[in-house]
Amino acid sequence: MAQIPNLDNAPINLISIREQSQKELINILKNIRGKKCLVIDPKLGDSLSLIIQTSLLKEHGVELRHLSADHIQTDCTKVVYLVRSQPNLMRHICSNIHHDESKGLQREYHVYFVPRRTVVCEKVLEEEKLHNMVTIGEYPLYIVPMDEDVLSFELDLAYKECQVDGDTSSLWHIAKAIHKLEFSFGVIPNLRAKGKASVRVADILNRMQAEEPVNSSDMVMPEINTLILLDREVDMVTPLCSQLTYEGLLDEFLNIKNGSIELDASIMGLQQEGEKTKVPLNSTDKLFKEIRDLNFEVVVQILRQKATSMKQDYTEMTTTSQSVSELKDFVKKLNSLPEITRHINLAQHLTTFTSKPSFLGQLDMEHTIVESQSYDICFDYIEELIHKQEPLTTVLRLLILFSVTNSGLPKKHFDYLRRELLHSYGFEHITTLNNLEKAGLFKKQESRSNWLTIKRALQLVVEDTDTANPNDISYVFSGYAPLSIRLIQHAIRSGWRPVEEILKLLPGPHLETKRGAFSNSPSFDSLSGVSTGIAKVPDGRRALVLVVFVGGVTFAEISALRFLCSQEGMAYDLIIATTKIVNGQTLVETFMEKLG
Repeated sequence: MAQIPNLDNAPINLISIREQSQKELINILKNIRGKKCLVIDPKLGDSLSLIIQTSLLKEHGVELRHLSADHIQTDCTKVVYLVRSQPNLMRHICSNIHHDESKGLQREYHVYFVPRRTVVCEKVLEEEKLHNMVTIGEYPLYIVPMDEDVLSFELDLAYKECQVDGDTSSLWHIAKAIHKLEFSFGVIPNLRAKGKASVRVADILNRMQAEEPVNSSDMVMPEINTLILLDREVDMVTPLCSQLTYEGLLDEFLNIKNGSIELDASIMGLQQEGEKTKVPLNSTDKLFKEIRDLNFEVVVQILRQKATSMKQDYTEMTTTSQSVSELKDFVKKLNSLPEITRHINLAQHLTTFTSKPSFLGQLDMEHTIVESQSYDICFDYIEELIHKQEPLTTVLRLLILFSVTNSGLPKKHFDYLRRELLHSYGFEHITTLNNLEKAGLFKKQESRSNWLTIKRALQLVVEDTDTANPNDISYVFSGYAPLSIRLIQHAIRSGWRPVEEILKLLPGPHLETKRGAFSNSPSFDSLSGVSTGIAKVPDGRRALVLVVFVGGVTFAEISALRFLCSQEGMAYDLIIATTKIVNGQTLVETFMEKLG
C-alpha cells in the first residue's frame, strides 16, 4: 500500500500542490548534473515521504543518506544537503565538510534550505570558513498534504517558539503557506481569527497580498470561501485530554508520524521476529477511512461484525454451490481481508493499553478536572503520581490541564508541586518548568478562573453522550466537546458576534474581516443548520472553509470537524491546516529540556 496518500477526493486540487513540490525538488536535482548524494535531515525525510517516492529520486541519479553527527560514506563527488533552517544541522554539515577536507576529498557541496535560508544558518558556515565552498539555495516546501482534507506546515516547535522563545518566524511561514494556496485557488474573502498569533498571521497575510497581489478576476469566485485561524493557546484543554477516537488513540499510544506508525512486525501477525514494520494510515485504506473518526468502543464492534460476516460468507461458499456472480462478489470481499486483518491486529494491540487501570484512572481524572468537580481530589491525585514517579510527561499533562482550568494554582500549592517535581525527577528539569511558566501553562493563580462560565456557555460537557450514534462532537472525548471546535462551529454558522462575550474570556484578541475583490460577497454570517442558502457559492458548489490551527491540532479535533461536515443541512466542506498534528504527550515534550 502506498505511503503517499491518495488525494483524488480532496475538495480542492491538492494533487497540483504536491506535484508542484515534486517538480521543484526534481529541478534542483536536475540542475546539479551527474551522480549525486542527497543528504536529508531525518525529520524532513518523513515529510518528503508524503511528497515524492524514493524510486523517483533514484531515477535522477540520486544516492540517499540521512544527515547525522556521523560522517557521510559515499563515492559521489557532488553532495546535496536538504535541511530545515536550524543551526545544529549546520554544525553536522560543517563537521562533514571538515572531515572530507582532512581526507583530501575534492567534492562539490550544495545546501538547500527548507523552506528558506536564514542569516543564522549562513553565519555558521561563515564562522567555520566554509561559506565559499558551498552553493546555497532554497526548496520552498511550505505545505505537505497529509491526507485529502489535512495539510501540515511541518513546524514542530511553532507553539513553544512563539510562547517561550519569542521567536515568531513560524507565523510568517504560515502566512506564506496560505498565500501560496491563494495563488492556486484565489483570495479567501472571509477571514476570522482568534488569538494573538492568529491575528498576527492575518496581518502578515494581508501585507503579503498588498505587496504581491493574487490577481483575482471579478469573473472567478475563489475556491475557498472562509479562512478561520485559531491559536492553540486559546484552547489548551483539548490537546491535554486523552483522545478516544480510533485514530486519536493510535496516535496517543503508537505515535503516528507523517501518516504511518512503526511497530513490531509480530503485532501485525508477521513472522519477522524482532523486526519493525511500517503501517500507513490514510484515506487510501478504505476501511481506515470508514473507522478512523469513530469512538474506539464502536470500532471494536464494527471490526467484530466484519470478521463475523466474512466467516459466514466463507461457510456458505464451502457448503453450497454458488453461481459465478456470487463467487465474484465473494472474491471482491476477500480483497478487503488484508485491511480487516490489519485493523483487527491494531485494535487488539490498542486494547492492551486502554484496558489498563492506570489509563482508566487517568481518564476519570481528566473528566474530573474538566468538569471542575473537586479541586482537592485532583490535587491529591497529581501529588500521588509525582510520588510514584509516573512518567514525567503523564504528570505534566495532568498538571497543565489542572493549572489551565483553574487559571493557575494558589501560591502555596504551586510552590509545593514545583518543589516535589524537582525532588522526584531531578533538578535538571528546572528548565522545563521555567518554559511551562513562561508559556502560562503552569503558573500561580492571579485571578479567578473563567473555565466554569466558558464550559457552560459553550456546552463543553455533554451528559449521556451516545458514542455509537453521535449527534454532537463530544463523542470524540466521550462527553467533552472540544472548546476549539465549538468556537469553529460558531465561526462557520454565525461569525464571532454571538459569542463575543465568551471570546473575551479566552486568551488573545479576535478578528473578523472581509478581504480582496470579494469583500462584498456573502459570508456565513447568518448560516444556521437549516437555512444554508447563504453558504452556497453562486455556481452551486458547497462552500469551502480552511481552518488553520496555529500551534497544532489533535486527531480527535480533526474527527470532530469531519463529523460537523457530515451533518445533514451543512452546506460546506472543510480543509484543516496545522503547524503540526499533536497529542498531549508530544505537545508537552516540546517544552521539555534538561539543564546542561
